Amino acid sequence: MQQDLLSAFNQYFELVHADTDELRAQVFQLRYQVYVLETGFETEADCKSGVDAAGEVILLEEDEFDARSDHYLLRHRRTGIYAATTRLILPQTGTSAASYPIELHCQLDEPVTEASLRTHLGEISRFAVSKVFKRRLGESNSIAGVAADIDVYFEDHERRVLPHISLGLFAAVMRMAHAHHVSHCYAVMEPALVRLLGRFGVVFRRIGPDVEYHGLRVPCLTTADEALPNIRQIAPQVWDLITNRGELFIEAA
Repeated sequence: MQQDLLSAFNQYFELVHADTDELRAQVFQLRYQVYVLETGFETEADCKSGVDAAGEVILLEEDEFDARSDHYLLRHRRTGIYAATTRLILPQTGTSAASYPIELHCQLDEPVTEASLRTHLGEISRFAVSKVFKRRLGESNSIAGVAADIDVYFEDHERRVLPHISLGLFAAVMRMAHAHHVSHCYAVMEPALVRLLGRFGVVFRRIGPDVEYHGLRVPCLTTADEALPNIRQIAPQVWDLITNRGELFIEAA
């Protein structure tokens, strides 16, 4: 019998809530790897320094929105390596007027302006997957500190679930949204990611023109009430993954 998506994902990966200083340091260190070393989207000069568990100096990619964000990591079970991370920027405590990155950097045709909605508004951000977990067998250009040979990390049967890392990160986003009572989520995403998620029923509605930021990006909005029933209808196994078979968000399904 073919293994379902949730069981396959859980066999190889684990979602880790980065709710301690040590785990958040892992988030910021992975973001440094992805956004500075791998893509050059951010500069090393803008990064902070820290110390890891072994006492070694490390560089951390942080910004002003991290203080009002919740974070998750995705851990590869067999190796213990953190493969990906994302955050959900939350409403500013005590005010609904605090801006989100999308509002600062994009021209929005349909911004969320109603105060009652902004108290339940978040932004999906820093959706980052390590190049090691995206690389096709045989590609070159190793990442500093990580083996270049992908076979070190993956066995043949593991490669089948690698495309679903993005779905795992979206599951993490929905867990954070549920925990913080966030019903509306902004996002600025690569067109390819919008298309990938859309194939599984995870629909993001465009709310402004594309913006050029290290490539084309799409400003979007999604809501739990819109997304979850659609996912359940189009891709029930993805709904199982995101809701842990209905344990979360059952009231919106």
